[in-house]
Amino acid sequence: MSVQGETREKTRIHIREPRHYRVIMHNDDFTSMDFVVDILISIFHKNEVEAERLMLMVHESGKAAVGSYPYDIAVTKVQAAAARAKEAGFPFRMTVEEA
Repeated sequence: MSVQGETREKTRIHIREPRHYRVIMHNDDFTSMDFVVDILISIFHKNEVEAERLMLMVHESGKAAVGSYPYDIAVTKVQAAAARAKEAGFPFRMTVEEA
């Protein structure tokens, strides 16, 4: 029931999708291909076929984008991969760039 003279105000809410950032995997001569495939499967949730395809792209062209995520997720995945690489003694490198 509305009261006479009552004004109603509409509020518009604009929700934007968060910006996405690409995770770039870089090639080196020391990190094993098996390690890279394992990172792609366990951290980036790729299936084995996709992980092997991405690993070969990195190996052949020097780098490849392995996923696109909101900034916090991209950075968290890169940090997790870097920690695993350091623990395994690999100089594995990944970077994050705006998509």
